[in-house]
Amino acid sequence: MTLQNIISQLGEGMLKTILLFVSTLVIALPLGLIVSFGRMSKWSLFGGKFKPLRLITQVYISIMRGTPLMLQIMVVYFGPYYLFGIKISTSYQIYAAIIAFAINYAAYFAEIYRGGIESIPIGQYEAAKILGFSKSQTFFRIILPQVMKRILPSITNEVITLVKDTSLAFVIAYAEMFTMAKRIAAKETSMIPFVAAGIFYYVFNLIVALVMNRIEKKMSYYR
Repeated sequence: MTLQNIISQLGEGMLKTILLFVSTLVIALPLGLIVSFGRMSKWSLFGGKFKPLRLITQVYISIMRGTPLMLQIMVVYFGPYYLFGIKISTSYQIYAAIIAFAINYAAYFAEIYRGGIESIPIGQYEAAKILGFSKSQTFFRIILPQVMKRILPSITNEVITLVKDTSLAFVIAYAEMFTMAKRIAAKETSMIPFVAAGIFYYVFNLIVALVMNRIEKKMSYYR
């Protein structure tokens, strides 16, 4: 089998890998920001020191970062059946993969957001208040653009890692790139499919790195 034929067979896997990658970012980036708000929440129960929202988000982040992503994918996919007796089908694979990846990466993004937000000097909040900005206006017009500039390198690292982590979806037989490469390699008893998959991951990451670098340069407007 020629390399061209292998690449054509890997096409479906490429599309599914890209779908998982894009869907994860679309969900995880805003979700991470919401989780970071909870992580920094000062709301307390009955005016005491117990802050339930902060505690819940801390536990969530700890679990997501402290357990393997592969295990989380399996829990999301097989959990409904073993916990509630709900029958699962192959059509649920893509949804399970997206959910697992999104909640996992949202935890990492949340900590990146938190670090960026807490790095902004308190004086900027005070200045915005004096100028008559509301809290939402202050955050979205003044704070968030600066935060995005500061955290972009860390976000880039996570996005590049996500490209490679999509291969973990093979654990639930989701036919992404790596799964398709394994199937073809087993059928043809050849390593060429793995080489082709490796080239795809490298080129995909190269494109992501170039795009993120371009965005980072555009946000260096104050230099």
